[in-house]
Amino acid sequence: MGGAVVDEGPTGIKAPDGGWGWAVLFGCFVITGFSYAFPKAVSVFFKELMREFGIGYSDTAWISSILLAMLYGTGLGLALNFQPSLIMLNRYFNKRRPMANGLAAAGSPVFLCALSPLGQLLQDHYGWRGGFLILGGLLLNCCVCAALMRPLEASRPGSGPGPQRPARRLLDLSVFRDRGFVIYAVAASIMVLGLFVPPVFVVSYAKDLGVPDTQAAFLLTVLGFIDIFARPAAGFITGLKKVRPYSVYLFSFSMFFNGFTDLTGSTASDYGGLVVFCIFFGISYGMVGALQFEVLMAIVGTQKFSSAIGLVLLLEAIAVLIGPPSGGKLLDATHVYQYVFLLAGAEVLASSLVLVLGNFFCIKKRPEAAVEEGERHKPPADVRVDSREVEHFLKAEPEKNGEVVHTPETSV
Repeated sequence: MGGAVVDEGPTGIKAPDGGWGWAVLFGCFVITGFSYAFPKAVSVFFKELMREFGIGYSDTAWISSILLAMLYGTGLGLALNFQPSLIMLNRYFNKRRPMANGLAAAGSPVFLCALSPLGQLLQDHYGWRGGFLILGGLLLNCCVCAALMRPLEASRPGSGPGPQRPARRLLDLSVFRDRGFVIYAVAASIMVLGLFVPPVFVVSYAKDLGVPDTQAAFLLTVLGFIDIFARPAAGFITGLKKVRPYSVYLFSFSMFFNGFTDLTGSTASDYGGLVVFCIFFGISYGMVGALQFEVLMAIVGTQKFSSAIGLVLLLEAIAVLIGPPSGGKLLDATHVYQYVFLLAGAEVLASSLVLVLGNFFCIKKRPEAAVEEGERHKPPADVRVDSREVEHFLKAEPEKNGEVVHTPETSV
């Protein structure tokens, strides 16, 4: 989905919101593109893998699921590039963070537009083994982008050492006490059960309809092209002063939009219908990708965000490991793609309802709670002040209490 992870830099360093941050943003753009687009782009090889190994859709779907699960939950493989680059991005951006988040997340659709037809071309000329080898070589360009991730250094006028930051725990489990975080984590886990299913199966769906392989792979290009513009636009809109406080509800709407698109996409019966589905799916998918981590930061704050994002990605890794294979299992049993899209849409719709209802009823401060909080700030009713003590205090220290002291030299 793509997003921005916030980590705290050295004490006293203000995010420049520009400068070398643009180079960091470019590196994060490329790394995000490879990290998210590669697990989806390999779906163009699924038909060939099924023919060579004699396996079904549920078995081939494990390829994308394992790649995404490694990215989210294990900290290995693509995650070694992805998560550190996003941490660096948010050390360089603060006020412009929603925009930077959207631009970095746009790397996913840009690379999906390129890797999907490229994968089909490589398969036609070199087979799936040669295609995997060349794509793996392209992934090494992430090492070049890593060289751009230079840490911020505090400028200290004196020669003495700067203030030391207090030691923090690597993983702060106290975020589970935050009801907002728990609701978000549950909603996000339900969402990823169905979010990645349509991109994984849409190419195979088109091929089963008799669409040529090249045109079928072009569907992911259409999806990615629309996604390119949806992510920065969503980030820009979320960054507006009047919209940013309601980012949770905007994120919930994007999830609802995505699930509704899956449900309507299940009615597609020809190539044109799948193209229309990919257009609307690209819009909603881009909105989800641009908003997910921005909303999480709005819920837990910067202090606990590093722990919160690690725990959320771990929970999502479990869900994403189940989602596409379960869709493939359903397809093997029914041989009807419509059921797969209906299942995915229902899961994403359910996640949007969990988020918006949970946020509205459980997180929103109740009037009686606000009254209780106001009562706590009231001074005690039984505290009495003697008027003679007040008079003595004012006469004893007039300068401290705002009076002008008259001396023989200044009096008229």
